[in-house]
Amino acid sequence: MIGLESTLLEGLGRAEIRADQFDGVQVDSRRIVAGDLFVAVADGVDFLEDAFANGAAATLVPDDAFAALARIGGAVRDRSSARVVAITGSMGKTSTKDILAALCTPAARTIAAESSYNNEIGVPLTLCRLEEDTEVCILELAMRGFGQIAELAAIARPEIGAVTNVGPVHLELVDSLEGVARAKGELIEALPPFGTAIVPSDFPVARDDIDVVRIGKAVAERVNHYTVVGGVRFNFTAQHQVQNAATALAALDALGLPRPQTVEVDFARWRGEEDDLPGGGLLINDAYNANPVSMRAALAYLAERAGARRRVAILGDMAELGRTGPEYHREVGEAAAELGVDELLAVGELSRGYLEGGVSGRWVANVHDALRQVDELVRPGDAVLVKASRAVGLEAVAEALTKIPTR
Repeated sequence: MIGLESTLLEGLGRAEIRADQFDGVQVDSRRIVAGDLFVAVADGVDFLEDAFANGAAATLVPDDAFAALARIGGAVRDRSSARVVAITGSMGKTSTKDILAALCTPAARTIAAESSYNNEIGVPLTLCRLEEDTEVCILELAMRGFGQIAELAAIARPEIGAVTNVGPVHLELVDSLEGVARAKGELIEALPPFGTAIVPSDFPVARDDIDVVRIGKAVAERVNHYTVVGGVRFNFTAQHQVQNAATALAALDALGLPRPQTVEVDFARWRGEEDDLPGGGLLINDAYNANPVSMRAALAYLAERAGARRRVAILGDMAELGRTGPEYHREVGEAAAELGVDELLAVGELSRGYLEGGVSGRWVANVHDALRQVDELVRPGDAVLVKASRAVGLEAVAEALTKIPTR
């Protein structure tokens, strides 16, 4: 990190300073290395001594954790000449970030947000990884309601903003798809004059002082185990990644960086990971999150990858859909039936709606009950999709499936 003077901590809370400068920031004492600042978020106050034992230059118990991290992250941003790209959208943010990072890294010194470091804690922590020679910083911005993206963008000050898509996510907070578009549009409003907005073809942009790149339906070619988009060969086959790749390529072009011939993308965990199962079976672990659009895309991918194998879907609740939740769950169940899912295990109260869509299956209340069903549900040679909103915790089911012995 670009070093900061410890005097920056004045007025942010209770600080214990053992060095004039700190050159890293962590909120997990286990990740502290010599010279770091440890910011005690939530129960972090119990680990102050651990941080010092690991070499912390200072600790801070903030009066307001979000405000403290915003000031620290903003101070690093002020001293950096890196070009900042911010990505938001209803789905595909993390995958688009991962793709763009893989595209940029061969040509520029690049940092990108870890996993889903996309909120009031994660965005400043990513900014705090900026070094003096960093050329590109790729951020992911989350939305839990109106104003959040605007606040994050005020800290990050991106010059390129990408909206992957607008879909029925967080509807209980913003009420409608129009509300989702308005919330995502806060990123576009935050761009500086002559910045670049990369948006879906129908996304509303009122500004005339920025460049607007509109992404239509992307075209791809499948070559063996690779997918070619925009002349670049990517190491994925999932159709829903094609649009993410097109958005990432537009951001790469806006940065003025060359398109490589081949890219190996290291996607974040639990996002379409594939593992072999006994008897020639296949596991698609997409357990990190879910919404109606991504759920249908994952079911279509299951159908594509299954071939002649029996198709099993273990699907949990889709959260934050508000009053529209029951209808969306029923529609996903209908899609599962249309796509030939042979057996569906619905996990969670809202997931009862999947079974109303006409697909064959059973219901359990929670992930613990789902784990008890695994041995009976999945047969050797099955193709299995595991997907739900993050709170359901279905990654435990995916892990259990990988441990089923050959029968």
